[in-house]
Amino acid sequence: MTIHLHKGDLPDGLDLGPRVAIDSETMGLSLIRDPLCVVQLSAGDGDAHVVQLNRPDYDCPNLKALLADPKVEKIFHFARFDVAMFLRYLRAMTAPVFCTKIASKLARTYTDRHGLKDVTRELLSVEISKQQQSSDWGAANLSEAQLQYAASDVLHLHALREQLLAMLEREKRGDLARACFAFVPTRAALDLAGWPDVDIFSHS
Repeated sequence: MTIHLHKGDLPDGLDLGPRVAIDSETMGLSLIRDPLCVVQLSAGDGDAHVVQLNRPDYDCPNLKALLADPKVEKIFHFARFDVAMFLRYLRAMTAPVFCTKIASKLARTYTDRHGLKDVTRELLSVEISKQQQSSDWGAANLSEAQLQYAASDVLHLHALREQLLAMLEREKRGDLARACFAFVPTRAALDLAGWPDVDIFSHS
């Protein structure tokens, strides 16, 4: 595995293929309070690209173009949060999306454990560490441990997608999953607009 650290943006001319795994690191879990700091990506080739964003300008045209590219599928685990962060701080609407957490909830109905660590352990027999999840991602210099953690969150998403997609098709829930994925950008926009915990489809 090679981790490529990029300051500010992805390099010109980088082609990550038609399907790219993406995750982000922030200063916390509040969409309103906590800024976006890092975006990590993988083409599924065992390498990771970690972009340490320039704040508060977020001048990253190559990354923004990738997020909005309709020809590139973006694979996330809990896409709702990352897509909302990208919409708020990068002003980029991310699509199309494949969310392994949504896929897990629709396919793995025999469990309530849908965190990335649990899904990766069961489906790929791979243990990933979440030790650096709560660390200072706004630091001027990222530690080697932070880079390794950031990479681990995207290196297995392509393989998870394949496993979960097979399960979804087996259970005849593939179309339902794709409809949910297509709604993620709208769900993220609702979060930012003030409806994070409201079911707008409910009667009350």
